[in-house]
Amino acid sequence: MTRVVVVDDHPLFRDGVAGLLRTVPGTEVVGMGGTGAEAVELAARLRPDVLVLDLHMPGGGGVSATRRILAADPSARILVLTMDAADALVVDAVRAGARGYLLKESEPDELLHAVAAVARGEAVFGSAVAGRLADLFTAGRSEPFAGLTGREREVLDLVARGLGNAVIAQRLGLAPKTVRNVVSTLLVKLQVSDRSAAIVRAREAGLG
Repeated sequence: MTRVVVVDDHPLFRDGVAGLLRTVPGTEVVGMGGTGAEAVELAARLRPDVLVLDLHMPGGGGVSATRRILAADPSARILVLTMDAADALVVDAVRAGARGYLLKESEPDELLHAVAAVARGEAVFGSAVAGRLADLFTAGRSEPFAGLTGREREVLDLVARGLGNAVIAQRLGLAPKTVRNVVSTLLVKLQVSDRSAAIVRAREAGLG
C-alpha cells in the first residue's frame, strides 16, 4: 500500500487530486492539508510514502515546508505539484530536496506515474520543467557540480571511490534509504542514466 498525503490550499483541486489517487489500487490518501505548517505536521505524524505538495500556500509555503520536513526525516519523499514553472522556484524546490516537480497542467496519468515513481525512490520531473532544470544546473557552471548541495557532493565523492550505498550510509551515519534517495537525485542533476556514468563524471571533475 502506497500512503499519500496531499497538501494544497485550493480545496477543489486538493480533493480532485485525492480522488484521482484513490482510483489506483494499492494507493491510500491518508491525510490532506492546506498550509505549509499542516504539511510539516502531517508528514511528521503520518509518515506517508509520498507527500504531494503545492508551493504557494499560507504557513511558510512549499519550499520552506520541504526543508523542514526533510530536516526532521531525510527519507521523506516529496512531489511538488504547482502552477509555477519559474526557474528560481524549480531550483529552490530541488535544492530543498523535492523528489519531483510537476505542473498542475500535467495529464492525470503523468501525476499517477510520478507518485508511483517517487514512492519507489526515483526522482521525476515533468516534461515542462525537466529540460529547463537540466539547463539551469549546467549552464554557466563556474565550478564542477555547482548545483549540488554539500551532502550530495559528499555522497558523490564516495560514489566516485567505488563505494556501495551500504558502505556510504555507514560512513556518513545515514540510513541506506536516504543514500539511495541522494544517489537518485544525483543522477538527475548530473544528467546521467546510471551510477557508472555518474562515477565517470565525478572522476573527470577530480572527485573520488
